[in-house]
Formats: sequence, structure tokens, C-alpha cells
Amino acid sequence: MTTQNRHLFTLLKKAILKRFLEDNYASEAMESWKGDEIVAFQEDLFEKVKARVSEKWFYTYIKNEPNKLPRIDMLNLLSQYAGHAHWNAFVAAHGGMTSAQPKKRTLMVLVLAGFIGVFGVAVSVFFVLDSEHNTFNFCLVDEEGIPVSTMVDIKILLDNESPIYLKTDEQGCFSYGTQSEKITFVMKSPYHKTDTVIRRITSGGAPYVELKTDDYALMLHYYSNGNVEDWKRRKAQLERLIDDDAEIYQLFKPNLGVELYSKEEFIRKLTIPTSTLKNIRILDKRYANGKIITLKFIVE
Repeated sequence: MTTQNRHLFTLLKKAILKRFLEDNYASEAMESWKGDEIVAFQEDLFEKVKARVSEKWFYTYIKNEPNKLPRIDMLNLLSQYAGHAHWNAFVAAHGGMTSAQPKKRTLMVLVLAGFIGVFGVAVSVFFVLDSEHNTFNFCLVDEEGIPVSTMVDIKILLDNESPIYLKTDEQGCFSYGTQSEKITFVMKSPYHKTDTVIRRITSGGAPYVELKTDDYALMLHYYSNGNVEDWKRRKAQLERLIDDDAEIYQLFKPNLGVELYSKEEFIRKLTIPTSTLKNIRILDKRYANGKIITLKFIVE
């Protein structure tokens, strides 16, 4: 790890600590954290950015001096936890440049300035050329132009490189810095239709991108949160919404298995008011002929 990257990662750890201590109590030396403090951080991280780090990861990158930076996707999530859109935004906010970022190029031009008497004078002129850096800013809205307040997963697609994963903020916005004049990203949300967007750099403002609502998933969200008072009507709607042969899976975390539901069992689960209904989160779904044929969910 370069000296600059080590400095930036140290600053990120300080920002993470500051954010954690806003809602939690722990030692101000993260390197000394044990047991309950590490668990509390894991839970707070998941609550705020829907990401988890293992205890092994914590020991590798927090309690010890790592030899390299964490993966870029984890740096992005940790930066979001600390209040920045992503790792590049954190770096920019602290006036730094990671070794992975393009560096300034120095061009030396040698000018022969002629002769004064019998003496030749050589003048070296240095120009610093700064690689162009474009920042894309986007805010997601629904069909009615209302900001999408639920967190949306953003996958930045790169040429010949692994994608970069981001999340929108509370206003439904995100930003991304790149050398390219074009950006391609995929928007994915449990309650909206997955879509791929291609944009070229524009000047000023934060362009709005429409994210189409997934009416089926949104209905399930309303049902599970008790927004429908007429239980008989709710059951009839679910009957029409879900295919008779639908494959419905409940996933248990962390990696504790899967439970398969029939259509009738799942509808019964949604139409019986229990405290767990409000904690149901749709992970994935597929449709055929206007009905859900595959559904995956988790109870958080």
C-alpha cells in the first residue's frame, strides 16, 4: 500500500469511527474493539448501508495494519457509511488521489535559446497536464417525478474491468467520478423495475433519471406492512398476483438455509397479521404472463 493510500484509509477509519459514535458507545480506538463492539459495528453498518463485514475482515483491516486497501466495493460502502457517495468522493473531499487514479503527467520541453557569444543556453520548461476528470450526478425519480426515497443499488459497468457498486442516498441521488465522457449503470431496487442507463457528461445540475415502479413488488410491500385493511380483498388480490405454480423462497441469514413456500402458504403468511410482516424484504422476483412465477424474500 502506498503512503498516500495508507493515509487516506486512516482518514476513512477515523470518519467511520465518528459516524459510529454518533449512535453508539464504544472505545475511541477501533483497534482495541472486541466482541460486542465489533458486533455492534457490524449491525450498524448493515442498518445504514445494507452491508456486512466479517470479524476476520475487521481484524485484517482495522485491528491490524493491512498491506493493501480493501476491495473497491467495500471502500465504496464504507465511504457511504461515513457520509460520502463513494470512495472517489471521499478521496476528493480529502484532497487526495489513490494510486489507482490517474496521475498528473509532467511534460518537459527542452528549448534551445540560441547563443550568447560562444555560450549556449538550454532552458527547460515544464508543463503539468492534468488528466480530465468528469463527475456524473444523478437523482432517481418515479413516474410522477417524486424522488425515490428507498435505497437503490447502482452497478457501474466498466470496460474490461469489474463493475463498481454504489447505493443512492436518502434523496435518491448518487455521483460517480471517471475519466470517461460516458457512464453506463444498472439500477436495481426491490420495488422498481431493473433498468440500464447510458449517459454522456453534461454540464451543471443533477440530471433526473426515471425509475419505473414495479407494481407487483410494491403491492407485496404494502401488504407486508399492513397498509391494506380489507383482509379478504387483500387475499383475492394476491390470488390474482401470484401464479398457481410459483416458486417462493424464504432465505435465512447468514447462509442458514432456504425454505420453500407454496402459493397458498405464502398468501397465508401475508394475510395473517404478525409482527414479522413489517420485516419482510423482497430480494428478487420473475414474471410470466403478468404473474409472479419466482419470488425470493427474507425476514430481517
